[in-house]
Amino acid sequence: MILTVTLNTALDITYRVRALRPHGSHRVSEVTERPGGKGLNVARVLAALGHEVTVTGFAGGATGRVVQDRLKATPGVVDALVPVTGATRRTIAVVDDRTGDTTQLNEPGPTVTPAEWSAFQEAYEDLLPAASAVALCGSLPPGVPVGAYAGLVRSAKAADIPVLLDTSGEALRRGVAARPDIIKPNADELAELTGSHEPSRATQDARRRGARAVVASLGGAGLLALTPEGRWRATPPAHLHGNPTGAGDAAVAGLLSGLVEKLPWPDRLARAAALSAASVVAPVAGEFERGMYEDLVDHVTVTGDVTAA
Repeated sequence: MILTVTLNTALDITYRVRALRPHGSHRVSEVTERPGGKGLNVARVLAALGHEVTVTGFAGGATGRVVQDRLKATPGVVDALVPVTGATRRTIAVVDDRTGDTTQLNEPGPTVTPAEWSAFQEAYEDLLPAASAVALCGSLPPGVPVGAYAGLVRSAKAADIPVLLDTSGEALRRGVAARPDIIKPNADELAELTGSHEPSRATQDARRRGARAVVASLGGAGLLALTPEGRWRATPPAHLHGNPTGAGDAAVAGLLSGLVEKLPWPDRLARAAALSAASVVAPVAGEFERGMYEDLVDHVTVTGDVTAA
């Protein structure tokens, strides 16, 4: 079982409009709702790849009940979300059909009390023994300590379970010091962590800060990885236009599935890059176009050096 942690779960609502105009009134042509937050998106992709997944984090209020009801209808995903008094947030994505651009609005999430945080930590410790890998994903809701991910990384490593961290800002800065097995920042998050906008230099700096492996998402340019086994660049054959929301989460699912299947790094990166690209043309985050993924995975170019870094 792969365990994904989403402390700031959400109900993802996607609106499609013909053309998004500031200050204008719009008719929505299509509305979709899905359980959201980065770890839940990762879980849905993993389940679609055939892996058993358990999701944990927080859920509360009417929105939280909708999220949990929708999770029940997701094959391969087990709901282990911890209840909170506050209401689970909503995220709104507005897709402009004319340009393909997406505008994202993210609510902050419920305020988590110290008792609720303690209850989650106990639930997490109980889930760890059955996990083959852990993904810690997304933002922290109000009330959760900024060093929360660092503690969760240490717990996973104490249980000898590989852990991937995908967050940003101070939560990433503190979490990487706990020495996660993989971090998966995008280019902006990597620059914020290291102060360098040159990806190669920044990945080296991120490893020095504690990450065993760094896999940076570079948008349409693919992935850059620095690991104990070497350095690689994974580039998809073409830049695809669509909704990029969730592309990084699909990449995380590719990395995790490759990890538990014990694939070599180049194959993990090819899978992650292909899933990321195939998710861009899917209608909502947490999904991917399977036919496109199966075609792309054999055409991702992976170059690099198999030498200790």
